[in-house]
Amino acid sequence: IGGLLALDAGWVTQLYVDPSRQRRGLGSALLGRAKLRSPVGLDLWTFETNIDSHRFYERHGFVLVESTDGRDNEERAPDRLYRWSR
Repeated sequence: IGGLLALDAGWVTQLYVDPSRQRRGLGSALLGRAKLRSPVGLDLWTFETNIDSHRFYERHGFVLVESTDGRDNEERAPDRLYRWSR
């Protein structure tokens, strides 16, 4: 398995691509499928420190909606909410 994407009612709950397979279009393909299955739009959270993910999602049309100090997530790490709308 080179990667996986999990969706739950308009939320991307997981997107993972094996590091040895990154930058080959697999993540983009998975995200494209998610967009097809979610005609209204998609939301997702990513950690503040994950700069590569911010660039990836922004490149795919997601916009930053909110930033938090991490008080409400399991890891207690600052995070960002991104949204994509058709």
